[in-house]
Amino acid sequence: MAEQPGLKTEQAEGVTIVSFQAAPVLDTLTTQRIARQLYELVEGARAAKILLDFEQVRFLASQALGVLLTLRRKADKAGARIAVARIRPELVRVFQITTLDKLFDFFESIEDAITKLNEA
Repeated sequence: MAEQPGLKTEQAEGVTIVSFQAAPVLDTLTTQRIARQLYELVEGARAAKILLDFEQVRFLASQALGVLLTLRRKADKAGARIAVARIRPELVRVFQITTLDKLFDFFESIEDAITKLNEA
């Protein structure tokens, strides 16, 4: 059986790092599964600081953008903070076109993002 795309989470310095695994394309079913996993992190304040590592993501379906918007709303409600790291320039452009870039802080490295998340 082929490996299912999904999320890998790990802890570093009080930050939950979420890496998208085997996900060059986030199709509808994958996006729904990942959405559930992401929402569980912020609901009930299970993770107060979340870093989304986009290094393996090569494409975002429009549904995935909706998931990120909902994730941000849920994080705000739960008092959680979210940052994005290692995202490809072409995906940053998608965030800019949709104005989602105003809702997330972007970092070139995991280390820089962790430092910033831990400052507040």
